[in-house]
Amino acid sequence: MAAPNDWTPSSWKSKPIVQDVVYEDQDHVDRVLNKLNRLPPMVSPQEIEKLREQLKDVALGKAFLLQGGDCAELFDYCSQDPIEAKLKVLLQMSLVLTWGARTPVVRVARMAGQYAKPRSKPTEMYQGEEILSFRGDNVNGFDPKDRKADPERLLGAYFHSAATLNYVRALLDSGFADLHAPSNWNLNHVRSDAVRHEYQEIVSRLTDAFDYMQVVDAGSTQNAALRSVDFFVAHESLLLDYESSLTRQLTSPSSKTKKWYNTGAHFLWIGDRTRQPDGAHIEYIRGIENPVGVKVGPTTEPEKLVELLDKINPSKAIGKVTLITRFGADKVDKHLPAHIEAVRNSGHIPVWVCDPMHGNTKNASGGVKTRHFVDIIQELSQTLRVHKECGSKLNGVHFELTGDSVTECVGGSMDLKDTDLSTNYQTYCDPRLNCHQSLDVAFLIAKYYQKERISSDFPSL
Repeated sequence: MAAPNDWTPSSWKSKPIVQDVVYEDQDHVDRVLNKLNRLPPMVSPQEIEKLREQLKDVALGKAFLLQGGDCAELFDYCSQDPIEAKLKVLLQMSLVLTWGARTPVVRVARMAGQYAKPRSKPTEMYQGEEILSFRGDNVNGFDPKDRKADPERLLGAYFHSAATLNYVRALLDSGFADLHAPSNWNLNHVRSDAVRHEYQEIVSRLTDAFDYMQVVDAGSTQNAALRSVDFFVAHESLLLDYESSLTRQLTSPSSKTKKWYNTGAHFLWIGDRTRQPDGAHIEYIRGIENPVGVKVGPTTEPEKLVELLDKINPSKAIGKVTLITRFGADKVDKHLPAHIEAVRNSGHIPVWVCDPMHGNTKNASGGVKTRHFVDIIQELSQTLRVHKECGSKLNGVHFELTGDSVTECVGGSMDLKDTDLSTNYQTYCDPRLNCHQSLDVAFLIAKYYQKERISSDFPSL
């Protein structure tokens, strides 16, 4: 799919924009953007097109999409331990999902670029004074004294993203994801004996299967495929000056023609606050070859959703667009059926993904933002049920999570209470599932698909 004739990486500047950043020194901004324009790509057209092919399989029900990572990355997360922890929990989740659903899992991390966040208001009150809101590390600092927008932070975003990607690739190339030795994945972080036992059972079954394959010499090509995985990165397409400066016209490996790619990530999405059909963000996203996502909330009108799909994906390429629904646990039944019906009638075949995090944010007794594990599971369960009742299929999940043992969401196998949140509450934005709760979710999804598979094979049960 080539970019429309009326599109350029900067054509978004002719459209109304929301969530824009105002800098005091435009000359400084221009110098930074010129530098970004000269820096090398972080991802390649080959990787981007590989993900598009895999997402086509996801849209057709031949694979399952797992998206996960921080609400807003900090530059400080670009360090060995946080990167390894996040990569490990996503690999463990995908292992559980593959085992339970008996289907390939496509892994896309909110990682190596998720440094900006939209805000409901540009300012906030701090100790009786109105100050600028924290917009993410690539805009300003969390410290109330460091809220001035600094264009140098855009360069910081590039170099921290590149360093994170470099280490992820090094880990994967060195056998970090070797499924021949899943028992090497440390389970000490799983506090629940029941979860630990169930996961160990999966590991044991996988180990037996791999041992058998080696005994019968399943072939070097297959064995090599099991020793590593494809791993893609994504972030919200929010700061369009940054995104367009990383957009390059490169040769497509499939068509051998020049096409426009955002080379700062494999996958980008448009958030609930920036999906205006005639707005700047949709204008930018419609011209790039990358697979893209759109957050779909309670305020999304079904006909507007179809309008967005027509603008972003006029050729109706299967899996080009991922629709990420985020209604809230008590609003799925009210909104999702109409969205499914409108999209089906339009002829588009997107990837349907459930984000059960963003619609379920609450304040704990002390005023701290949290999410209840039971609400997250309820929205996920409701979404699975509604898709099935509508003759559709949920193709994936999207979580805000971390590989660390934070205490930001209530519930799960650790049975965290409001009073536990202060133990290790680290997020500078929205609350995330910790490594234990993330595995809890993976097990519950795997159990659902196990049950579905058994009832399909043995309908009388």
